[in-house]
Amino acid sequence: MEEIKRVERNLIHHGHVFDYYEDTMEMPDGKRHIWDTVVHNGAAAVVAVRNDGKILLVRQYRNPVERETLELPAGKRDSASESTYDCVIRELEEETGFQAGKVELLLKFASAIAYSTELIDIYVATGLVPTAAHPDEDEFIDVEAYTADELKEMIFNGTIQDSKTIAGVLAYAVKYGK
Repeated sequence: MEEIKRVERNLIHHGHVFDYYEDTMEMPDGKRHIWDTVVHNGAAAVVAVRNDGKILLVRQYRNPVERETLELPAGKRDSASESTYDCVIRELEEETGFQAGKVELLLKFASAIAYSTELIDIYVATGLVPTAAHPDEDEFIDVEAYTADELKEMIFNGTIQDSKTIAGVLAYAVKYGK
């Protein structure tokens, strides 16, 4: 494949969660095109498995889809230098009120590779111990627990549409035979 290169980058918007750029890209034939790029620090999500085998999900309102969604606990890294491991430990307790006895990496994926730099690391947490939830001031979250079979059914009937949740639940089910 011939080389495509960025010849110019213009910041269009600096936001709280991401920055939006217009990139001028030069194609192998010399023509130039504008590509949109969303730059994001990355995030972490967690398949938090209770001792009874049920998986914790959070129900919360999401403005882009104008409804409540059911998702794995997750959040963005506070800075580019924060590890996704530290991020997921923080988010698990903030959103669900649990700490984990064991946390292991399940998978890494790019959430929207065509236009975003966001990478999400998904972990599995077990040995959960209750503490106290302390969500961000703009988060209103309900914590719910489901079996892997219930979650797979909700994925395939369209109830769960969030990409990180779909990836995390199905990867967990395959890896652990659930």
